[in-house]
Amino acid sequence: MSSEEGLHRGHLSMILILGALIAFAPLAIDMYLPAFPAIAAHFGTSPSAVQGTLAAYFIGIALGQSVVGPLSDRFGRLPPLLIGISAFALASFGAAYAPSIEWLVFARFCQALGGCAGIVISRAMVRDLFDERHSAQVYSLLMLVMGVAPILAPLLGGFLIAHFSWSFIFLFQGVFALVCLVAAWRGLGETLPHEKRLKSSLKSVLYAYLALTRDRQYLAFTFVNAFISASMFAYITGASFIFISFYKVTPEQFALIFGGNAAGFILCAQINAWLLRRYSGRSIMSVAVGAHLFVAATMLTLNFITYEMPVLLGATLFAQLAVSGFVGANAIAAAMSRAQNNAGAAAALNGIAQFAMAACAGALVGLLDNGTPLPMAAVIFGLSLAGTLSRIAARRNEN
Repeated sequence: MSSEEGLHRGHLSMILILGALIAFAPLAIDMYLPAFPAIAAHFGTSPSAVQGTLAAYFIGIALGQSVVGPLSDRFGRLPPLLIGISAFALASFGAAYAPSIEWLVFARFCQALGGCAGIVISRAMVRDLFDERHSAQVYSLLMLVMGVAPILAPLLGGFLIAHFSWSFIFLFQGVFALVCLVAAWRGLGETLPHEKRLKSSLKSVLYAYLALTRDRQYLAFTFVNAFISASMFAYITGASFIFISFYKVTPEQFALIFGGNAAGFILCAQINAWLLRRYSGRSIMSVAVGAHLFVAATMLTLNFITYEMPVLLGATLFAQLAVSGFVGANAIAAAMSRAQNNAGAAAALNGIAQFAMAACAGALVGLLDNGTPLPMAAVIFGLSLAGTLSRIAARRNEN
């Protein structure tokens, strides 16, 4: 793909559909968070049991990607995608009418198995159609969805729980999936020709993953994305407690802070798409990763000096998230450029690393919690340092 005009006009409908498919994850994760107390009260269970429905989703999305990726390399992108969307819709309706908390946990697991198809196959489709530079531009546009969806999802979930029962949240997700199913069926074509499909067996699937784990550049770029993305998840995990409980800001003020930080990420992701017209994605990524480490180190240093400067903490968090907008799309595009006939497996392994690292980052912030912003700042710095080292490793293997 070489035409800028073609990228923005000819593929606009495809990008919009892929963006909607990528939104499955933030919708399924963030949308029902305001309903946790209502779900616990409905089933007469503990908060930890309800939190198990979230854990089930993370497990399902990790396992599902490992299967969907190779299947898309064998049977094409469209069939597994349509089956995955259908499974997500059915599981959403099953969750809405769950008779017990155990049923809800199982339905959430099935939701993830189906919903992960949108994440994996959208990345694989972009790799099928575009070279590395144009892939980074498309991923930047898709980052717009990944930035907006986590903001809108809790607001929409809060509105539904305020006016209806918690089950309407899952009914909405099911209907949204059906709309996406029709859009994908009518608006997306098959991007993997028959002659490029793999004759997959269990042995060949394992070999595809083994080949990727031996590709040092692929792994390095995958970990750049995973570590920097995980630093964002560390912020999401700790920010509400820090600002509301520690600094005593109101929930409304925190919503403005959270929205402003997300806006910074979204804006920089779109500036990245513009910069790619003049600079390589790898060059932009290198500068951004270095800037991310500098901001993370500044944040950690400030927290060692004093906790009495929430404005400075907010400023460094904003800068850290904004700089992240220049990393994700370029790192994914660089990693996917290493895939030959196994783009599905490459996208799956990339997604597994991203979600697994994000889950570990959130758990680490909770484990180290001491009632101050320091644990969050320390985890963010550690992840930023790891991301920088991964970028250095990728550069060494380029030579």
